Amino acid sequence: MTARPGIPAVAAADHAVGHSVLTGIMLKIVSVAVFVGMSSCIKAAGSVPAGQIVFFRSFFAIFPIIIFLAIKGQLGTAFTTSRPLNHIARGVVGVCAMGLSFFALTRLPLPEAITLNYAQPLLVVVFSSIFLGEAIRVYRWSAVAVGLIGVLVISWPELTLLSSGAALGDEEVLGVIAALVAAAIAANAILLVRNLVQTERTATIVLWFSATASVMALLSLPFGWQALTPAQAGLLVAAGFCGGLAQILMTAAYRHAEASVVAPFEYTSMILGVVVGYFAFGDVATLNTLVGGVIVIAAGLFIIWRERQLGLERSRTGQAAPPQG
Repeated sequence: MTARPGIPAVAAADHAVGHSVLTGIMLKIVSVAVFVGMSSCIKAAGSVPAGQIVFFRSFFAIFPIIIFLAIKGQLGTAFTTSRPLNHIARGVVGVCAMGLSFFALTRLPLPEAITLNYAQPLLVVVFSSIFLGEAIRVYRWSAVAVGLIGVLVISWPELTLLSSGAALGDEEVLGVIAALVAAAIAANAILLVRNLVQTERTATIVLWFSATASVMALLSLPFGWQALTPAQAGLLVAAGFCGGLAQILMTAAYRHAEASVVAPFEYTSMILGVVVGYFAFGDVATLNTLVGGVIVIAAGLFIIWRERQLGLERSRTGQAAPPQG
């Protein structure tokens, strides 16, 4: 790269890197906003069977992805893979997580549904240790424990209703349970994706998942799909397009900057969820949601920071696989 006149080469390189990082951060924030828009469309559609929502979310997400790949000239080989069964397995797990999360979304206030999803990265740490045998040090286990306390703070009001046998909160109780189970299943899906990315391109993984999820969602048709109003259909189609667009933006964000730099901005979804939930649906974030959310976010940020420190240490020492912190 040639430095601009009057700017040393090192300074010009730093400017380019800084610009790329800022681009990555902005793309991540926009992708988070679009994902919140997707969730808002699903919630606004009202009480629709989860399998039906999964179909619209998955099928119509394919279109913006296909357009993007066609523009880049990569459409012809996008579905090419030597591991179709691995993609299908990832799809099955992902569909289960998606269906439960959409079920929760239609029964919980938007801020609470979004915040409970933050349990997912914490559970990835747990399952990485259990299923992959990764060595996790006390720092990260401590962060996971603190984060799960935050999840308990968020869900405590509904869990209290469950233990007291109150009938008025049945929908909320089911929503919390579905959100937590969805986070656990989604954490396992991430482990499957970790395995796939070793040999597969991002576009291939995304397209196979969307196609698998669409087919699987159709299997739920005999179990109670409902006739949609034009408004509901429009909202669910919009949710699908938003999901595909957000996936593209998120992928682009991680190409411009390191994951440890971009990942923390995922938590802007809590702010957006509180604002959109209040103005669009009249959802007022409870003190439990706000306090628990801050605890979970702090734990997640610590894990991200710790990952970055270990990455820097690996770069300095030349280690291939340092112990996890």
